[in-house]
Amino acid sequence: MQSHLALLLPVATVWWVAGYLADGLPRMTHARGLRRHTGWLLGLTGAGLALTAALPIAGLITRGATLADRAASGLTLAAVPVAVVAICTVRRVRRLLAGASALATASRTPAPHGLRAAAAHPLIGLPLQVTGLALLPALIAASGAGQLFGPGMAGPAVTAGALGVAAIGVRHALRHNRLAELAMPERRATSAQPAGALHV
Repeated sequence: MQSHLALLLPVATVWWVAGYLADGLPRMTHARGLRRHTGWLLGLTGAGLALTAALPIAGLITRGATLADRAASGLTLAAVPVAVVAICTVRRVRRLLAGASALATASRTPAPHGLRAAAAHPLIGLPLQVTGLALLPALIAASGAGQLFGPGMAGPAVTAGALGVAAIGVRHALRHNRLAELAMPERRATSAQPAGALHV
């Protein structure tokens, strides 16, 4: 019997690459590089959404239990993060692309901290990376490697997955907050002036 791993693997690969690109966006120090990588991310995100939607649609238009049906059933765990990507992440990536495009007038134009803070927002990287993580159980089951582990491994696997999602979320939040603070030097200077006047 053919495995539906061949259908799931391209979908997972697109989400993994998108998550990797999203993680590197805040490290872009020039507006042109940020615009280029954001454009790639938007294309990959659209491809991931299209491929994820194509599997259930293919299962609906075919009769009987097919590979598409089995692959679509493996997408159940990723349904929530995919919905967050479609509702929130795509809109933020489009806004980020517009902002980077407005500043990318020269190759060495620096990307401001505010734009990098927007690139580091948890609603950009977190849903993409969680989607890739949520596809791992389906890939393991489709490859047959799940038979090597007993049913008692389900609990620890769920716990490890939850801890992984929490760690990814905290990392994105801390990086976003750090860049957002760097983007407000005028605010800090304004608040420091009255305090300094009190000590005169």
